[in-house]
Parts: sequence; structure tokens; C-alpha cells
Amino acid sequence: MSGLKKGEVNLGTSIMAVAYKDGVILGADSRTTTGAYIANRVTDKLTKVHDSIYCCRSGSAADTQAVADIVHYYLQMYTVNENEAPSVRTAAALFQEMCYQNKDNLSAGIIVAGWDKKDGPSVYNVPLGGSLHRAPFAIGGSGSTYIYGYCDAKYKDDMTREECEEFVKNSLALAMSRDGSSGGVIRMAVITKDGVERLFVPGNKLPGNKFLATIVYLFY
Repeated sequence: MSGLKKGEVNLGTSIMAVAYKDGVILGADSRTTTGAYIANRVTDKLTKVHDSIYCCRSGSAADTQAVADIVHYYLQMYTVNENEAPSVRTAAALFQEMCYQNKDNLSAGIIVAGWDKKDGPSVYNVPLGGSLHRAPFAIGGSGSTYIYGYCDAKYKDDMTREECEEFVKNSLALAMSRDGSSGGVIRMAVITKDGVERLFVPGNKLPGNKFLATIVYLFY
């Protein structure tokens, strides 16, 4: 992301979360850069903050990790004090408060998503600056600028899990193919009332690879 100090570890990235009929699916690429150098090709940008609540992180790796750790601590304290699991809205509000109060010192864009008994599946976006937005889906990071139109055109209400997985995979693969700061593999988390399932799409299995391979064969 622009504005980072030279050499700072940067999650210039493609992240998204989508609510579907029975849960939510979060997804992210895995490239981490230090300036122009790719420091890690297989970063996990999906962070657990409670049993059924995860966040996607973009911006400065140090900033987003610190904020996620603090929110995780507060949610653990909430569970002990209230004797119940926190809602996704509560987690999102904590992220929003942290990011807004420190907006001049942080480079952090966060998407919070999960499932709770009160609201079911829900997605919240906390972009740079610390505002808070609930939406059926959210995208973020440097790669998101390439896929706004695609996501608006392809999203539909009450998708099945299979449809939602394809939507997330295709969207992230398109962002990764265009954005130089995104790449690697796709990591996803499917969250429902039954728990969390982690999914992994290796680089050679990304949607679109077959098409690109055909183009290369035709021209070379």
C-alpha cells in the first residue's frame, strides 16, 4: 500500500469475505512484500479472533497483527465476563475502535466475518481510517481495485456454499492476475454454525490457469 515506509513488511493484497445462505467464506492471497521484494509467498492473512469469527488483514503486517492480537484478547475477556460468545458485530466494533482511535499511526484495512446465534452469518468492513460498514460481501487490499465490477456483477443473494466458494476463488484469482502486490496461493475459511473449515487452493490450481496455458500454447 502507498505511504508505507521503505522496507516495511506490507500485506499489499487481495482479501474478501462473502455471506451466503448458511455461513460466510473469507479468502485471501498469500503474498507479503518488503518494498519490491517478496518476503513470503505463502502468508496466512486470515486470522482467528474467536471460535467463529475471523478477520482478513491488509496493510502493514505488523499493524494488522497487533490489532488482531488485541481484539482477540478483548474477545476472550468478553467471553469470560459475559459467559457467552461475542457477536461478529462486537468484534467488528472493537476493530473499528482500535483503527479509528489510531488512524494516524496505523496502516490497516480489516474485514471481519463470522457466524453468531443472534445475526447468523455477517460481514463487516473496516477500511483505512477506521469507519465500519456491514455488507453482504466486502473486498479489500490493492487487488480489490481490479474486481469491483466483477464482484458487483457476479454476487447474488442466498448463494449455496459451492456457488460462494467459486465466487471467492474466481474473484481472488482475477485480482491476483492483475495486481503485482498479490499472488501465491488462495487460503479460505468457511464459517457456519457447525464450526470453521479451512480450504487451500495451490497456485497451479487457481481458476483461469487452464485458459492462460492455452493462450501461451497458441502463441508460442
